[in-house]
Amino acid sequence: MAKRDYAAAVQALNTLQSNFSIVDAIRKSGKGMNQQAIPEMIEWCRKIGYELTAGKPANFDRLRPIHIAGTKGKGSTSAFISSILAQYAASADSTTKPTKIGLYTSPHLRSVRERIQINNEPISEDLFAKYFFEVWDRLEAAADAEKTPEGVPTKPVYFRYLTLTALHAYLEEGVDTAVIECGIGGEYDSTNIILKPSVTAVTSLGIDHTAMLGSTLPEIAWHKAGIFKPGTVAFSAPQKEEAITVLHERAKERNTKLHVIDVHPDLANNKIKLGLSAAFQKINASVAIAAAAAHLRALGHTSVPDPTATPHIALPPEFIKGLETVRWPGRCEVRAEKNIAWHIDGGHTLESIEVTGQWFAEQIAAASTTSPTKPIPRILIFNQQTRDANALAKALYTALQAGITSGETSPFTHVIFTTNQTFSQGYKPDLISINTNQQDVDSLAVQKALAKTWSEIDTQADVKVLKTIEEAVTAARATAAEWVAEVGGESKVMVLITGSLHLVGGALEMLETRSVG
Repeated sequence: MAKRDYAAAVQALNTLQSNFSIVDAIRKSGKGMNQQAIPEMIEWCRKIGYELTAGKPANFDRLRPIHIAGTKGKGSTSAFISSILAQYAASADSTTKPTKIGLYTSPHLRSVRERIQINNEPISEDLFAKYFFEVWDRLEAAADAEKTPEGVPTKPVYFRYLTLTALHAYLEEGVDTAVIECGIGGEYDSTNIILKPSVTAVTSLGIDHTAMLGSTLPEIAWHKAGIFKPGTVAFSAPQKEEAITVLHERAKERNTKLHVIDVHPDLANNKIKLGLSAAFQKINASVAIAAAAAHLRALGHTSVPDPTATPHIALPPEFIKGLETVRWPGRCEVRAEKNIAWHIDGGHTLESIEVTGQWFAEQIAAASTTSPTKPIPRILIFNQQTRDANALAKALYTALQAGITSGETSPFTHVIFTTNQTFSQGYKPDLISINTNQQDVDSLAVQKALAKTWSEIDTQADVKVLKTIEEAVTAARATAAEWVAEVGGESKVMVLITGSLHLVGGALEMLETRSVG
């Protein structure tokens, strides 16, 4: 491979087998492949030079990892933890930890570097390329040395490769605390090669990734609790009884105790204004408070109250600042431009779509959405490519309709279903979605089904199917411009973009690179 820059790294990464193919293969194999994930990851670690202790790589213990699993909110919870710890890192001297914090999350929105952060900033393009190709070259060398037969993979698949790259980068960069978000599940997730996490936590659970995790909450809870480790404190958000029972059983099996965390009083009474404003973020922040406190105490910060001894600790100033200043793009985010307020949230499961709907309804109630002559348009841009999109569309409609009290029967005047393809011409390699059935994307099969469903439950909305996010954003802007030209005024057309983090990432790329007004 001639070039060794960031673009070459992303191009090489995109050649690795897609997540869609992996999930599909596991579904067809009766989940047998899933159980091979950890042994395979351990073998990849050996190939890139990390020594094994008791059959597992112990090097990563130096990262003092905080391991987060869950269905909803695990990315936001990880971001809250990282933001809290950053306040301590900023004031740390060479003898006080943490001094350098890693944050590994997925998926990315606009750049794959977002997945591998240090001190709440994506690593640079140069560093990404450096560590990406160090892993690549070591795997190539191992394949040559072991005379790997033709047809046998010499690289792990996309997410597992990025996990290796992140852990390698964190060790090389001297990270002394790493907040690690699981990809899918927990027990067999590639991040679960961690031997001794400092803290583990499970965020809110729901039905998702059924091909790999099962179709019931107890099955899913079993997988998520796979991150629990002996002697490591474990936290959970409140769950339905059938799920919490399994989490407690799994904690007992792993010789640890599970602590269930509900909303912190300072968040419940709005004493603290979270950087992520939606009401449902309060439980994510509360779990983050407990996890960060337990981790800091493990590092020797004895002035931080013990979250396992008291239900809700008194919050040190660093915690408050971390909670208030956290930034997590694409989650309950509002961006304003001339005549439009873009409301952006990457809700993708049935439950998260419902809470996204509730959040948008709150935004509608708080906004000035009255016009003396004509109702202000409200626009939905939606995609969900691989899940039960029709059920999600119905859930969103129901949640929004329930939140609107003005007597209108339709939550939106305009509804646009699109794919996750960002631009009509050209593309950015970082924004290539690898988690879709390309045939379905090309034929707009899901989008057409969604449009049919929405038209049946809402006969008043103007429903469109558009192939790209660029076309969807352009159409929303055109609708807003037409409304302003007709009635004037200062009110903004409200647009909700939701259903997929891939859609959100493409939309943010559009809004930032092709903005107006």
